[in-house]
Amino acid sequence: MTVDEPQPVVAGLTSAAIFLVVTVKPGAEHDAAVRALCGDLAALRRAVGFRDLDARLSCVTGFGSDAWDRFFGAPRPKDLHPFREIRGQHHAVSTPGDMLFHIRAMRMDLCFELATHITCRLRDSVATTDEVHGFKYFDDRDLLGFVDGTENPVERAAFEATVVGDEDAVFSGGSYVIVQKYLHDMAGWNALPVQMQERIIGRMKLSDIEQADVAKASYAHNVLTNIVEDGEQLQILRDNMPFGDAGKGEFGTYFIGYARSPRRIEQMLTNMFVGKPPGNYDRLLDFSRAVTGSLFFVPSSAFLENVPAGGGPMTPAAEGSLGIGSLKSP
Repeated sequence: MTVDEPQPVVAGLTSAAIFLVVTVKPGAEHDAAVRALCGDLAALRRAVGFRDLDARLSCVTGFGSDAWDRFFGAPRPKDLHPFREIRGQHHAVSTPGDMLFHIRAMRMDLCFELATHITCRLRDSVATTDEVHGFKYFDDRDLLGFVDGTENPVERAAFEATVVGDEDAVFSGGSYVIVQKYLHDMAGWNALPVQMQERIIGRMKLSDIEQADVAKASYAHNVLTNIVEDGEQLQILRDNMPFGDAGKGEFGTYFIGYARSPRRIEQMLTNMFVGKPPGNYDRLLDFSRAVTGSLFFVPSSAFLENVPAGGGPMTPAAEGSLGIGSLKSP
């Protein structure tokens, strides 16, 4: 089958990002505002990004489960559902979110400019649930002092890990994304000896070298987030970013994980919050608290650009096709 062109979920890591989560107000006029924006997002990104092509401005747009039913109806991505909270040794909360805008570039001003155009277009049609401005911290480290994203898949492996194929042919080229905002207890973390921090993470802090398997604690972060099924490692693509407000004493990491199925991310989170086996949880969570949690589906670029500005839900014209613009049958 032909896979539709995905949104830029596998765009390279950048030094700046804005994560914008909104809910859409009830009413046909608000639905129309969202639909109209969908078809114009690519042009907005091009207009802003043309000011500095080397800055690699990109925007990924996703929709929550309830929003999908409201805007597009059936068919729907087969694995799309609201984020499921997890209660274990720690709590992974579920928070509202109809739309996610993941805006990245090498310059924050370009991210901010695009975010401004998006919010101006939506005007009074949405309420902002969360807005986080992320930044690169030294050599790609989080505020805990460890390099983040070392084991991300690259090139073809990144595409295979994140982009839906023939397992859901109608939505080929799409992707699932889970976001969580974590706040860190920096005083508690910094009070730990570096050796204990390394044991919790499973990597050396200064060199970023992974610990040998025989030396890793069973509760190490990189042990519990390693998902293997039928002998195959199921990868995701992370584009986490540090954020903070020094004046408020707020320090955190914004987790964003893309995958071709949300189940692999959900399994990672279950291992972290409940433990594998139960009780053997991720000790990083003793110092990092999840305060948001949402799941979105990122449709293909063709789907997004061909959303009709008005009218009812989109329906398939034929089996395996949504019948809109350039979407293809398998």
